[in-house]
Amino acid sequence: MKLFADRKIRALFYKILFFAAAFSGISAGGIVYFGKRDAPEYAAYFVLACSLCMILTIIVKLLVYFREQNRIIEEAAAQVREYMAGSQESRIACYEEGELYRLFHEVNSLAAILNAHTEKERKARVFLKDTISDISHQLKTPLAALNIYNGILQDEAQDAPAIQEFTALSEQELDRIETLVQNLLKITKLDAGTIVMECHPENVADMMEDVRKHFAFRAEREGKEIRLSGGRESTLLCDRTWMMEAVGNIVKNALDHTKAGGLIQIEWKEQASVLRLTVRDNGSGVHTEDLYHIFKRFYRSRFSKDTQGIGLGLPLAKSVIEAHNGTIEVDSMEGAGTTFVLNFMLESAGSDSISVCKPTKL
Repeated sequence: MKLFADRKIRALFYKILFFAAAFSGISAGGIVYFGKRDAPEYAAYFVLACSLCMILTIIVKLLVYFREQNRIIEEAAAQVREYMAGSQESRIACYEEGELYRLFHEVNSLAAILNAHTEKERKARVFLKDTISDISHQLKTPLAALNIYNGILQDEAQDAPAIQEFTALSEQELDRIETLVQNLLKITKLDAGTIVMECHPENVADMMEDVRKHFAFRAEREGKEIRLSGGRESTLLCDRTWMMEAVGNIVKNALDHTKAGGLIQIEWKEQASVLRLTVRDNGSGVHTEDLYHIFKRFYRSRFSKDTQGIGLGLPLAKSVIEAHNGTIEVDSMEGAGTTFVLNFMLESAGSDSISVCKPTKL
């Protein structure tokens, strides 16, 4: 039987058989002894006492055995927890024979397979990041040259409205290509874990004011308003550059889907142990069917009239926010606008209002 392949189970079984045989022999001897003395009542008491001793001894042995088994399982569980916490070298000791140790061996094999898959995925991500990085750098030179040529054409064609129109369209498309390349490079670096977030306590009001200034010219040109609202003392432990990138992408999305005369509101407020940052617009809104897909890369809605978006801004924002241990939620109604809510945990309520920032691993 496979059950008796376990040395400890086999030893326990032999001990139980030995004690049963020993107490049976002692009981038989007692019966013979008290029978010769015509004291059967004493023989019965003796057999009962022997039976109780045998049962007690077996129970003690079983308790010792199960206590040892529990210790082994707890140690195995501790190794599993260490592995889940990130220690890829953690393994369960399985030098004995038996079904339990066979299970431990299978768990160790599974851990080795997962490590191999993880390493393969890591290398694939790094390869993808390097490839896109190389392509991006290769594209910079021709893009710069095309921008220069386009600028020369605009200067030379001031008296040709048709050429002016087409060169303006060319400039827009070149800007789109450059934005696409930059966003692809950023998001693949985040995926590959090759970006380290340099987190410092940053004043939220100052960051949001910088975001507003960044889009002020476009908002004024398109007849839109960006309004800020929040406490001047709120701070967030974050990488300033990346956090402004994330919020900026959300604001850009709001501007893209808001008509002239529209309003984009950026609000922040501390609530218990959470800093909540809200970006709200009164634009065209998001179709119900699209709400579950807007954070997917390159997602294009069949209801959207926006032909300029490339579908990377919101996924990039989500990746950056999650790298800061934050969450992002969206609520929208067609024709009434869209609201993005960003939540960041604070270290403790009423303290310095600094959230926990988890850097991306190298």
